[in-house]
Amino acid sequence: MRPSNVRQSADAPGLGADPVSGGGPTVLRMVLGGKLRRLREARGLTREAAGEAIRGSHSKISRLELGRTGCRERDLVDLLDLYEVSDPAERERYVELARQASASGWWARDNDWLPKWFDTYLGLEQAARLIRSYEPRAVPELLQTPEYARALLTLSHPGEPEEAIERRVALRMRRQDILAGPHPPRLWMIIEEAALRRRIGGSTVWRAQLDHVLRVAAQPNVTIQVLADPVGGPALTDGAFTILRFAEADLPDIVYLQQLTSALYLDKIADLDVYYAVLNQLSLLAPSPAHSRRLIEVLRDGVPPTVDEPVDRPRR
Repeated sequence: MRPSNVRQSADAPGLGADPVSGGGPTVLRMVLGGKLRRLREARGLTREAAGEAIRGSHSKISRLELGRTGCRERDLVDLLDLYEVSDPAERERYVELARQASASGWWARDNDWLPKWFDTYLGLEQAARLIRSYEPRAVPELLQTPEYARALLTLSHPGEPEEAIERRVALRMRRQDILAGPHPPRLWMIIEEAALRRRIGGSTVWRAQLDHVLRVAAQPNVTIQVLADPVGGPALTDGAFTILRFAEADLPDIVYLQQLTSALYLDKIADLDVYYAVLNQLSLLAPSPAHSRRLIEVLRDGVPPTVDEPVDRPRR
């Protein structure tokens, strides 16, 4: 079942002790924004009033409070004055948090091609403590091998130069480092059987991919369930989605919906309730993780190793 999305009382707007250890810049901006919002609300001030204090608009305050943009030190100092935060140590903690939130993630080197909406997701993924997802189309990106990812990206970005594809593959592989870190997130993925049946890249690449999924599934922090074709998972949802939960008590859970040219980020309780209900239903319909691993083995072993067309086969 979905644990409560309200994990900390909003009564105390203070910064607290080490609330954001391990969070990336995206999450730090969200944490800082949430704290500034509570400070403003505790003083009974509107976004318009706060915007005037930093020579901006209410929409600028809204972006700051949602973590959509960084906060300049000058603006932060003015807001702390407006919110009557006078303790020097507390002010310094806010300033330091704003500095950390202005840093760039390791993926900044790819900013020349990386969409801004995906940049946001990378920051959230790196800081999440629980990642739950449903994938009806292909092996989830955090479980892909380089060869499988390369074949999939070549299909989804036709005509793109090889160098560009390799950069996409490298980024996808680097994202998977979170699973090998000292404090990996809890990963719970429900994958459609049809997605695992698609021999992306040919049978050799596909078989190695299923072997990799089995290895990852053996990790104690990873739960993988395979939803059998007759169950009809796509009838319960319009497509793939991911729910991210964070260690920071200030942050709500977030539903991530990726589209072809953009993405949606949902954090309202009503939206979360719907997506958690779907995930819970799917997890009940899917077999246990142990049975799912056996299903993957059967899929892998049921395809002859000679399906791939030889590379040197003469073409007519």
